[in-house]
Amino acid sequence: QVQLVESGGGLVQAGGSLRLSCAASGRRFSDYAMGWFQQAPGKEREFVAGISWNGGRTTYADSVEGRFTISRDNGKNTMFLQMNSLKPEDTAIYYCAAKLYGGSINLRTNYNTWGQGTQVTVSS
Repeated sequence: QVQLVESGGGLVQAGGSLRLSCAASGRRFSDYAMGWFQQAPGKEREFVAGISWNGGRTTYADSVEGRFTISRDNGKNTMFLQMNSLKPEDTAIYYCAAKLYGGSINLRTNYNTWGQGTQVTVSS
């Protein structure tokens, strides 16, 4: 089992940038495809971005395509989410998640392990 810890959230003005990190420990990190999800107050947890085990394939939600970039460093057991041109509607708790088995990378129920989340707040 892998354990996940997010960091890098905070308060930023619209148009600004943040970089989230997800540090993994335990089972071999490269065994997992990884994803970022967001959950705004009163809403369901939604897919933001996903990355294959070796970083060779990435997938994004339409709402963040062109603004966010997901990446990973298997040597450092860490995944990242670079968020640029932030909008107030990006405000949410951001969770990283690990997917061990097959299935769509953008489907929440395919993920086995979750971090505790980090708050991102974008002011207008």
